[in-house]
Amino acid sequence: MRVAFLVAPEGAEQIELTDPWDAVKEAGGTPILLSTSAGPIQAFDHLDRGDTFPVDQLVAQAEPSDFDGLVLPGGVANPDFLRTDPKAVAFVKGFFDAGLPVAAICHAPWTLIEADVVRGRTLTSYPSLRTDIRNAGGNWVDEQVKVCDGGTNKLITSRKPDDLKAFDKAFLAEFGAGG
Repeated sequence: MRVAFLVAPEGAEQIELTDPWDAVKEAGGTPILLSTSAGPIQAFDHLDRGDTFPVDQLVAQAEPSDFDGLVLPGGVANPDFLRTDPKAVAFVKGFFDAGLPVAAICHAPWTLIEADVVRGRTLTSYPSLRTDIRNAGGNWVDEQVKVCDGGTNKLITSRKPDDLKAFDKAFLAEFGAGG
């Protein structure tokens, strides 16, 4: 199981990157860190700088078909940067076009909104995205984890770091790793 983790050069919420990353590894999978530029990415613990992590591949050089699923970590700045990068947005949309599962936590649905893939789907997120999701044609719910089987692929969403264990279990099951 190869899983793409897409993050901006800075701003990803560290625990929303590392916890799912470790879950993929523990399930016997291979996590691959993608970003919009080379070099290490700077993660954050809320507003404080966290650790840096080496980028495995540029998103511009990646194809959704090379992966079994996509994880979009949150953090406020991370999806805000990603949604302004056309290659990142196209990569995310490519998973939906290919019918591959996508998992997004916290503020990550901002990138989904930009990719125009939330219309007609029910999802959850950090509560401050509720209006954005509704304005994009999605149905927002306040649940720990929401698995939406809209269209040809599964979309797994979660609200915040407190929901990570349930998020990990849900996306691993949909990515084919059990849970």
